[in-house]
Amino acid sequence: MRDTELVVGDAKVMVRDVPHTSVTNGYRVELGGASVVYISDHQMPLDGSLEVTDDVLELCAGADLLIHDAQYTPEEFAKKRDWGHCTVEFAVHVAAEAGVRRLALFHHDPTHDDAFLDCLLEQARAMAGQRVEEVLAASEGLTIVL
Repeated sequence: MRDTELVVGDAKVMVRDVPHTSVTNGYRVELGGASVVYISDHQMPLDGSLEVTDDVLELCAGADLLIHDAQYTPEEFAKKRDWGHCTVEFAVHVAAEAGVRRLALFHHDPTHDDAFLDCLLEQARAMAGQRVEEVLAASEGLTIVL
């Protein structure tokens, strides 16, 4: 299902292509006046630039919550730039460019322990400044009220 819009019960679902190593989708769900976007795998530009595709910006535009791939540090991305993921900086940039209220950093690298993720989260919050209302790190059992 690429470039599709669906209605499921009372929810409106938008599906768009997201850059990755192969075909992958991102999803926007709108229900009860709230919007959540889920982008699990997002290949940022191989040159390390911060260019965001129109499809991704459309998915994320003004969302209440963006759950976004944020697997790498810039140093890790330099070694794994073609693995289909992105940096924390790119995730923050996507959220800011699209006017997202809350960003949940997600798809953490399995080599990062909790202390490392806490440091990445603080860096992401500093990068976001006033451009994103809240930045958090997704974790097992996390509940977010919209």
